Amino acid sequence: MLTGCATTSSSSGNLKTGPQLASAQEQNKEIPYQGVKLDVIIPVFSPGLSDSAAEYEEEGIWPELRRAEANRFAYKLKTALDESGKFGAVRVAPNSTASGDLFAVGEIIESNGQELEFSLNVVDASGKQWLNETIDHEVGEGFYKNPRNDGKDPYNPAFDKAAQAIIEALLKQQQSELAQLQNINDLRFAASFNEQAFMEHLDTSGQHIKLVSMPSDADPMFERVKSVQVREQLFVDNLQQNYSAFSQQMDDSYLAWQEASATEMQLRKEAKTKSIWKMIGGAVLIGAAVAAATSGSSNDPSFGRDLATVAGGIGGAVLISSGFKSREEAKFHQEALNELGESVNLEMAPQVMTYEEESVELTGDIDEQFRQWRAFLNRMYQLEATPDVQL
Repeated sequence: MLTGCATTSSSSGNLKTGPQLASAQEQNKEIPYQGVKLDVIIPVFSPGLSDSAAEYEEEGIWPELRRAEANRFAYKLKTALDESGKFGAVRVAPNSTASGDLFAVGEIIESNGQELEFSLNVVDASGKQWLNETIDHEVGEGFYKNPRNDGKDPYNPAFDKAAQAIIEALLKQQQSELAQLQNINDLRFAASFNEQAFMEHLDTSGQHIKLVSMPSDADPMFERVKSVQVREQLFVDNLQQNYSAFSQQMDDSYLAWQEASATEMQLRKEAKTKSIWKMIGGAVLIGAAVAAATSGSSNDPSFGRDLATVAGGIGGAVLISSGFKSREEAKFHQEALNELGESVNLEMAPQVMTYEEESVELTGDIDEQFRQWRAFLNRMYQLEATPDVQL
């Protein structure tokens, strides 16, 4: 007869398998941000273009694409900040003159399908700099080969990283100072309409703007300018659907370009490793890759990847992708991106806007219409402030 000794534990507080206790699940939940939620303005990114077309070719930059990216990247950052739930209204704006508590200003440094790099400068309404750093991301080697990534933007982690950097800067700020930022923003907006009446409430003698006082709640001029501010914010709110639609419209062609450009970058790296690049030059190498794709006669198996190509005009604008079935497909994507990137400022249909029984027709691109609307609001404010004067 065999006997054994078994030990048991009566502890029930260390359950590591099976469904978790409700109390444990509550502990794992992230505590929502309870602080002041600032309104954020993200001006369309600077495309980082020089004034010389020759430099585009030397640096391998496709200018039309860069201008399209400038809008897309600003909206990507907006989306990442929105998802954090730690900010108020996050708005992409045509420029940095829009009204906001916090400004996130970006400039593209590098974008080639494999690597993304942009500078990020975050400044609040008082002029205090929160952040000034470079955000970079390298797309994993297997990203484009994984079918689960179809339709996904390989650059998304860069904008998540940028949003996290802004959040970390936010959490370092004093809540009392954040609350004052909202008042400073309101007064700066008011001073853009009536400097004499509202600048007395701000101290601009130091490095940062400081709040001295607030106008009376019954101040009719301040009430008036607050009403105007709301109308400007609503206008910028309505622009968000334009930036969203633009980003979605370029999705297919842009994702195709990213993969194509990443392929080109990989070919360059392989060629450099084999000491071919310096001997025959990038353009000839890419031509060899195209020839291999169309004829299948290359002796180098790294070239035989069913590539097709169309010239994008200069340098890195060559579209090469194993996903393209024909030159016509590549040309379609190239033309689509060229059209989208004709200007940094998005095109908008003319529209008639009304404010207190007065109307104005806005024309031109998104930046021009924003400026026209701001000028109209200024005129309406001045008309109300000086009703006996014909403006």
